[in-house]
Amino acid sequence: MVTRPDARALIETVLDKGSWKSWDTPPVDPAEPGSSYADELAAARAKTRYDESVITGEGLLDGRRVAIAACEFSFLAGSIGQAAARRLVAAVERATEERLPLLAAPASGGTRMQEGAVAFVQMVKISAAVQRHRTSGLPYVVYLRHPTTGGVFASWGSLGHVTAAEPEALIGFLGPRVFDALHGYPFPEGVQVAENLYAHGLVDAVVSAEDARKIAIRALGVLAADRTQITQGEPPAEDLRPVEAWEAITRSRRDDRPGVRALLKLAATDVTPLNGTGEGENDPGLLLALARFGTAPAVVLGQDRRRQRSYGPLGPAGLRVARRGMRLAAELGLPLVTIVDTAGADLSKAAEEGGLAAEIARCLADLVMLEAPTVCLLLGEGAGGGALALLPADRVLCAQHAWLSPLPPEGASAILYRSVDFAPEIAQAQGVRATDLRRSGIADRVIPEEPDAAYEPRAFCERVGRALEYEIAGLLLQDKADRLAARHARYR
Repeated sequence: MVTRPDARALIETVLDKGSWKSWDTPPVDPAEPGSSYADELAAARAKTRYDESVITGEGLLDGRRVAIAACEFSFLAGSIGQAAARRLVAAVERATEERLPLLAAPASGGTRMQEGAVAFVQMVKISAAVQRHRTSGLPYVVYLRHPTTGGVFASWGSLGHVTAAEPEALIGFLGPRVFDALHGYPFPEGVQVAENLYAHGLVDAVVSAEDARKIAIRALGVLAADRTQITQGEPPAEDLRPVEAWEAITRSRRDDRPGVRALLKLAATDVTPLNGTGEGENDPGLLLALARFGTAPAVVLGQDRRRQRSYGPLGPAGLRVARRGMRLAAELGLPLVTIVDTAGADLSKAAEEGGLAAEIARCLADLVMLEAPTVCLLLGEGAGGGALALLPADRVLCAQHAWLSPLPPEGASAILYRSVDFAPEIAQAQGVRATDLRRSGIADRVIPEEPDAAYEPRAFCERVGRALEYEIAGLLLQDKADRLAARHARYR
């Protein structure tokens, strides 16, 4: 059975013990004295020992000072009226002014019906305050609780940089009881449930309150990292043995070659996987995560070659997941690491009708213009537009057996010779190898494989992690205007 703590118990679970400090002042009620609404408010306060449906304040999360706002559903179904909205907005604005990460824990039926239209439009000012907080470069983390519906879900409940949900929580736009009353039949079962939202890429995790604390700590370890403490250190060594193009391509396709998930497991810390576009789409072939490489924080976009083989090639939804990561990096000024490892994008009716070509174009445009520092890692296969979509970056690193080509060499051979038999010669002639890419200015650094990443997965991944830390640190030390000018000149 799922345990569902009330607002105070949740705060005690999530924050460091004894660190909670309330920011709340007594609410100013809009209810006429002696009215039935005034009686409802008085009864709710006596029964719940809360003075409103929202409590706000600050505390420590693993020693980090954070602001927090939590709904209490037992108080008039957690509904948001004028007093609750004023309290929420004041807390969000204080968090913005004091440069604090903000944690929100909604549990609400939505707008307070007793206050009607005036309460309804409060969602606009709450959303505006949250967006000002986000555009100030401050993290906003949301934990959706049971139930969260209506205007709360359709406003500040859906604006998190990272969003988790309580197990089996009812989460949806229109509550099922209202739907049934309006339409005369029940809403389909299993739709407005946290686990279904996760399956459709609308939330990043479904976790208990205890695990929500762990996720928030890891996420803020990246989202709110102190970048002034990052140092560049010594440049990674390059000691490369000669390798033919076809040998590199063959090695890049090995099933036991470490991919993006192995890299994060072996070479990164504070890894927080994010899930989907946040807009109802997902693609197993594109991994989005927050992570640290050494001291350097980053948003990571990684093509997952194994999952592309199992579930299908990278499609337009995967590129929309990638663009979510780009927006996250842009808003918080976080370094962005893109990892290319794909045999090619999806070639299908669904991909064409889903806007694959347009999504590749948007990824290219977004990456070239992104104000955050960017590093691209060519980790393995790099075929076609799916690879190109994540390429443009301030710095491009290339594993020794990685490669980049407009098509897989077999495809290029088929175009030129109507046969795949000339693929090795085509690969050599096209200059697709890591060393060729560096010579042509496409790549800046080649990371050695000694002699093959598949034979030394941990050592290879750690080598890559150190190279990423070095490059990210170097970019963070650069003047932003100079860095952007250099990128624009590079891709001009």
